Amino acid sequence: MATVKQKTKREKPPVTFNWEGKDKSGNASKGSINAESVSTARALLRKQGIMPKKVRKQTHSMFSSHNKPIKPLDIALFTRQMATMLKSGVPLLQGFEIVANGVEKAKMKQVIHDLKSDVNGGTSFAKALERHPKHFDDLYCSLVNAGESSGALETMLDRIASYKEKMEKLKAKIKKAMTYPIAVIVIGLIVSAILLIKVVPQFEAVFSSFGADLPAFTLFVVGLSEIAQDWWFIALIAIIASGFIFQKTHEKSQKFREFLDRTVLKLPIIGKILHNSAIARFSRTLATTFAAGVPLVDALDSAAGASGNVVYEKAIHQIKNGVSTGQSLQNAVTMTGLFPPMATQMIAIGEEAGSLDMMLDKVASFYEDEVDDAVDNLSTLIEPMIMAVLGVLVGGLVIAMYLPIFQLGNVV
Repeated sequence: MATVKQKTKREKPPVTFNWEGKDKSGNASKGSINAESVSTARALLRKQGIMPKKVRKQTHSMFSSHNKPIKPLDIALFTRQMATMLKSGVPLLQGFEIVANGVEKAKMKQVIHDLKSDVNGGTSFAKALERHPKHFDDLYCSLVNAGESSGALETMLDRIASYKEKMEKLKAKIKKAMTYPIAVIVIGLIVSAILLIKVVPQFEAVFSSFGADLPAFTLFVVGLSEIAQDWWFIALIAIIASGFIFQKTHEKSQKFREFLDRTVLKLPIIGKILHNSAIARFSRTLATTFAAGVPLVDALDSAAGASGNVVYEKAIHQIKNGVSTGQSLQNAVTMTGLFPPMATQMIAIGEEAGSLDMMLDKVASFYEDEVDDAVDNLSTLIEPMIMAVLGVLVGGLVIAMYLPIFQLGNVV
């Protein structure tokens, strides 16, 4: 007799309703209440002795935090809160409910309620997480599965939370290093474009009344201005199209990603930061997974995916192949030629002492500190360079416009 599998109906998260009515004393009153529907909200209010007149679903503007997408930091916070709940003796299902009540983002609230509904229906926590691959990757799910199997879920969640917090902090540092100079230069180019299209033509009209030859530098800038006025729209479309093509090529072409990642690793200052960041990610991920009892070969798979650079990803797969054939981790790492002697020696000590996870954790902490220091130094070093670039772009345009006026003054 065939068994029919019944789908577990996921419960809907409670909705916030604003209400207006009268309290027990007959005085006008208003407030908000969480309920699954308008009728449920009215019933709950009557139980409290309130006679509701209006009950409406609370709306949020499209720019409010309520409608924002789920970010990795939201997942890290959720993990930390769940670990705290379980360590405090709160049951898993009740922990979901408590954490969901404190979440503002509707999408995150929905995910938590889906997890609660799945677990309540008999699904394991790890399997429930696998139904949301966009927010919980394979590494996260496998670690939770290991925690459930060993009966130490709260400890594993605490370890995952620490891992994700450190990884997000590292990503933020790299983003800061890459974004700051690019943003300032882009602003400088936009200002220069506005001057060329709007301001220079005004000066050009004045210069035409002089009846004298203009300096070569001024003529050059006027020529740039004419090109900018005639072609700015096409240039804008070309920039947008180039950005779109770049993004799509980066998503679909493995060779292009490898070329790009290899190129940025060779850049001065930035390249060293990215090298140290990849080593820190590799070490942190491997330390976390290995300490959780994940076999080294499987842990290397997770570390490859978390490296953040195709060059290091290929190197880590090479390490995995070496370890699979019986090679020591230290020798396999050394063979790639990407890891500095300090990292390989620490790995060797960890292998010999049987404390590989501890040594990898120390390697990760060291290179995370290196990234922190390098980014701080980069901000200090790059500010004068940015000011010089802006000075050349904007100051050059201003000087070109005032040169004819200075020459006219000398003639007078």
